[in-house]
Amino acid sequence: MNLVDSHTHLFLDDFSEDLPQVMERAEEAGVTHIFMPNIDSSTIASLKRTCSEYRHLCFPMMGLHPTSVDGNYEQELQHIKQELYANRELYVAVGEIGLDLYWDKTYLQEQMAVLQEQLLWALELDLSVVIHCREAFDYIYKVLGPYRETKLKGIFHSFTGDREEAERIMEFSNFLIGINGVVTFKKSTLPDTLKHIPLERLVLETDAPYLTPVPYRGKRNESAYVKNVMLKVAEVYEIPPEEVAKRTSENALKVFGMLK
Repeated sequence: MNLVDSHTHLFLDDFSEDLPQVMERAEEAGVTHIFMPNIDSSTIASLKRTCSEYRHLCFPMMGLHPTSVDGNYEQELQHIKQELYANRELYVAVGEIGLDLYWDKTYLQEQMAVLQEQLLWALELDLSVVIHCREAFDYIYKVLGPYRETKLKGIFHSFTGDREEAERIMEFSNFLIGINGVVTFKKSTLPDTLKHIPLERLVLETDAPYLTPVPYRGKRNESAYVKNVMLKVAEVYEIPPEEVAKRTSENALKVFGMLK
């Protein structure tokens, strides 16, 4: 059974002491591809180093995370752009990008500008995007509106919305929905929402070290635990785990342009 972790941050310091063991456990769980989104200029070196050390398993994206956007975003954005364009063959997507209004809305306009700019990079370079959306769905939906009939493709990462939001995402035929450990949480409404999302629109992720699935909740997340997400999704859809693993893995590899 092969699995894909479409979104994880194994290059962070959280994994500095046992990264080889984390990678080994992922492969033992059946994980064949691990996709890693950048955060900002401070994480580029560790992202590239990790993906170089595990090039058979790990694949990097390049983007500026919305929580790293402030009033002086221009220089940071230029740094990210230079890295992406100078190493176009290295990166499989522009990510992670988007809007995050969970903490405050101080830099909403700056985040919107950064998102718009990075969407244009993705179109120009024919890369997918990985969208981070936190307390900002209506804003992102509006920003993406003009791209509905373009070749823009990607993933709405860490989806926790309701049926209406899922249906609005599915208006964009080239976009998939990323499901992680939240689906295993006792009070999660995601299982009910999933019943209205076709499996061909789904990818699995961990978002490690965050959002650890049951039964490991409260501990550091890691890519091996994408198997627990898969098992819960199989339970919701009432289909064999092998089918969920196969189809979500194909979905992920296709959106990243890596389906053989």
